[in-house]
Amino acid sequence: MSRVDHRHRHLERIAEVRAGRSAEKVPYPIRIRETAVVRKEMVGSGLLRVTLGGPGAAGFEAHSPDEHVKLVFPDPDGTLRLPEPNGQTLRWPRPSPTSREYTVRRYDPAAGEIDIDVALHDGGLGSEWALTVEPGEVVHVAGPPGGLIVPHGYDRYLLAGDITALPAIARWLEELPRTAAGWAFIEVADATQEIPLSAPEDVEVHWLHRGDVPPGVGGVLERAVRTVSVPEGERVYAWIAGEAGALKPLRRWVRDELGLAKEDHDITGYWKRGVADFDDDHDH
Repeated sequence: MSRVDHRHRHLERIAEVRAGRSAEKVPYPIRIRETAVVRKEMVGSGLLRVTLGGPGAAGFEAHSPDEHVKLVFPDPDGTLRLPEPNGQTLRWPRPSPTSREYTVRRYDPAAGEIDIDVALHDGGLGSEWALTVEPGEVVHVAGPPGGLIVPHGYDRYLLAGDITALPAIARWLEELPRTAAGWAFIEVADATQEIPLSAPEDVEVHWLHRGDVPPGVGGVLERAVRTVSVPEGERVYAWIAGEAGALKPLRRWVRDELGLAKEDHDITGYWKRGVADFDDDHDH
């Protein structure tokens, strides 16, 4: 009996959306994988890259710059409770196991490696894990559950976020057509957190230094993004992520002043000040 190639179907849908007029979330089959840490390296002073590999990474899928995976951690008593395959999705145990969500920074099918760039901050579970995990240690990875596929035919792209959004913005800039135009605004503490980016020539990259102001306050990102002026008659796609509260005025600005329709923007709170395991609309 010939296998029904579900994979082929969603790859076709991704290609259709990318060539079409409006963005769409396209689900991929959701897997749980046992991977191992291959190596770690700092990317600027703010991101710690953890590279995962091993046989379990084979066949991983990566199609969207802001797709994410969940890293599943053992319970405080050391018990590891993993989701189970359930057709094209996963069945999660109740109560949910401890997990943290990260953008897929890169997947290299030839090497069988997945890069996860962890934004370091004091006291965070993911930060502590990334700092202490050693090469060879096992990591369970769930997802991605799919991703937002954005057409490559917009006249301009507006990308903005803080360091938690930097892995996705870096991937956006790599994966956009080289003919793409637009702006990228990235709020970091200072120049040490800046990283090399592969942006198309006509995308202006603006690094915004927050200085001593705590992350998620201060309005640096909002003020910079509001300077954008879209040429008359051009179609723009806006992708903005970062601290949930800081994004509220930008949500209004994108809707009311830029006048972007729902399908022409995606604004996501990646974290919230004072909340350890904030989850906006990402779900597996």
